[in-house]
Amino acid sequence: MQKVFVLDAKKTPLMPCHPARARELLNKGRAAVYKRYPFTIILKDRVGGDVQAVELKFDPGSKTTGIALVGQFERGLEIVFGANLNHRGAKIKQDLESRRANRRARRNRQTRDPSYRRDPARFNNRRRTEGWLPPSLMSRVFNVETWAKRLQRLVPIISIAVETVRFDTQKMQNSEVSGVEYQQGVLAGYEVREYLLEKWGRQCAYCGAENVPLEIEHIKPKSKGGTNRVSNLTIACMRCNQKKSDRSIEDFLKRKPTALKKIKAQTKKSLKDTAVVNATRYAIGNTLKSFGLHVTFWSGGRTKFNRTQQKYPKDHWIDAACVGETGAKVYIPNTLKPLTITAVGHGSRQMCRVDQYGFPRTTAKKQKVVKGFQTGDIVKAVVTKGKKIGTYIGRVAVRASGSFNISTTNGTTQGISWKYCQRIQAVDGYNYSVHT
Repeated sequence: MQKVFVLDAKKTPLMPCHPARARELLNKGRAAVYKRYPFTIILKDRVGGDVQAVELKFDPGSKTTGIALVGQFERGLEIVFGANLNHRGAKIKQDLESRRANRRARRNRQTRDPSYRRDPARFNNRRRTEGWLPPSLMSRVFNVETWAKRLQRLVPIISIAVETVRFDTQKMQNSEVSGVEYQQGVLAGYEVREYLLEKWGRQCAYCGAENVPLEIEHIKPKSKGGTNRVSNLTIACMRCNQKKSDRSIEDFLKRKPTALKKIKAQTKKSLKDTAVVNATRYAIGNTLKSFGLHVTFWSGGRTKFNRTQQKYPKDHWIDAACVGETGAKVYIPNTLKPLTITAVGHGSRQMCRVDQYGFPRTTAKKQKVVKGFQTGDIVKAVVTKGKKIGTYIGRVAVRASGSFNISTTNGTTQGISWKYCQRIQAVDGYNYSVHT
């Protein structure tokens, strides 16, 4: 299980403690719950204390970013917190495309009085700032920044290690890397191999075989002028690799024109997820540098090398723990369960919903806060009378009438009065669940 974050009476972060120790402090009245996710307690009778160095590590991804906190103890490096942060970039892109389509349809629609369109065009006055990224990409940067700030307030972090590139393109383009290095799996080969495995779907490009040992294969044989550039490399099983030998791909697949066409098209494509990570790497790096901590940057090949050497399973938070030089030897307890964090946003600024033609179909929004509660807050409701007697803990959906809905693990209970509710944690743009 996760360690429990601890703050002293002045909200200064101390070293995380074992859940049993936190339970003891709470039962004795020496501490109170400060935050539910991630679970944090605040001490009532203590200020200051001895702390060890803690390193914050990120493994940024297109859809999910791994987060790990690694403590530097006398017994060695040990992870004390792990989390998978799910981004909402795809949802943001979808919403922006929907809004653009509605606006375009309204502008092109024939109306009786088009005078409101006679103003000069304003789009020529718009300028993008230096380093501009689309909102769907910036949301990933903001998520990393948000959680770096939150964890810095809860844990004595002294340094940050971040995987800025999933694949080191300079190493992949290095013509001096020999085929022996690819097969033996040295660090330079890990960069190329991991890229090709992702690009070709972890299956043989020629026969589609899966869950078999795969080898790096030259599409155009080196004996006929082929190079070691990634555009000339693919993944093949041993049987296909030996069968193709030094033949041209046109000769080898002359009886499979569909497969030949597919492979030629795939060689010209780059990984979309890789493009997303590479586009945001500088923004993430510059953001983390502003924290005033020592920041180091590493590649994905180094991460995978560290993880496979320690025989850890593949997961985002485990990859985060294995980032960098200190990730070469880090202890991960078998009982540690990562926290799953899903970005859901802070609601929509859209005043009302629209129909398929872009016209309003609902009334304007009412007040956002009702009786001190807001939709998305985590509340505890103890109902003492009526048909719904019981205790409910979950997310609340507010109504102007003061009769709320509470979503728990057992479903949604409707019509609970605000008088029975007590807020545990305010809505913060994220949903939480514990990985089992």
